[in-house]
Formats: sequence, structure tokens, C-alpha cells
Amino acid sequence: MGRSNGGSRWAMAVALAFCATLVIMLPEVSAKRFIVGGNMGWTSNVNYTLWAGNQTFYFGDWLYLLVFVYDRNQNDVIEVNKTNYETCNAEHPIHNYTTGAGRDVVALNVTHDRYFISSKGACYGGMKLHVHLSPLPPPPKAAPAKSHSSRFTVLRSQLVVPAVFAVAAIWDSLLLRV
Repeated sequence: MGRSNGGSRWAMAVALAFCATLVIMLPEVSAKRFIVGGNMGWTSNVNYTLWAGNQTFYFGDWLYLLVFVYDRNQNDVIEVNKTNYETCNAEHPIHNYTTGAGRDVVALNVTHDRYFISSKGACYGGMKLHVHLSPLPPPPKAAPAKSHSSRFTVLRSQLVVPAVFAVAAIWDSLLLRV
């Protein structure tokens, strides 16, 4: 009975060590979220042309998101073409993003500009948004490898990973005594 319990503890320790190693080794990934209108959200009396002009939107990437926050009883989020954007016409929308929760998310994963309006009359007062999408800038050129950066990689692979396993082994041996 003690042996089988020790085996499951060992398996748990190995699994935890593996997960810790992955967390340490994986690069950081995060999405860029744009709350449309900033603190004001998607509402009337906001200059969305000015707001959009202060942002940089990149196309073709699921990690760039528009977040529309609004009062669902007064507004909605409708994507239209350029002509319908200019005339505030919501009769033939490309997509209705209104979910009813008042927090709608739109991924900027296409390669063309996007046009959004509120179809409940506020568009005529300026509640419309044109999102100009730009290509992603090229990645920065890699700097020549310096000796201290390669030392860090060696230290990380030769010290951190074994340290994680050592901590897991010590933890496991402490659990076996209980």
C-alpha cells in the first residue's frame, strides 16, 4: 500500500516538475486589446475618428482584438462596408456582433479595413468607427550574439531545469516520510 502511494506521489512530482519547466521555458505571449473609445466605451458623444487615429491596428493576427463595451439597451455593433459606413446604413450588414451582453469582441484577423456603426440612430451623431489595418512591421534584426547572452541560455538550461527537478525530488522525499 505504501509503495503504490509513493509511486503516485513520484508521478505527481514528475508531472509538477515538467509543468514548472514548461512555464519557465515558454516565451511570454499576450494579446493586444483595444477597448473601443477607451474609458468612454462604445457610446454617443465620442469622437471615434480621433480615438482610432491614436491607435495602430495590425491585420491578420488573432492577437489584436477590438472590445466594444456599451449599454446593450441603447446601442449595438454592426460591421458594414465603406459605403454603408459613410451613409450610416445598417440594412445589409457584413456582421452583427451584438451578443446582448454589451461586451463584444472582434478579432482583427483579416487583411482589409473594418467599418463599424451603431444601427440605433447614434451613427448619424458620429457613433461609427473606421479601423485602418496595417501590415505587421518586420521583426527587428537579431543583434550579433554576445557571450553573456549565450551564458544566460547555458545557465538556464544547465541550472534552472535541474533545480526544478531537485526541488521536486526533495518535495517527494518529504511526502514519503509523512
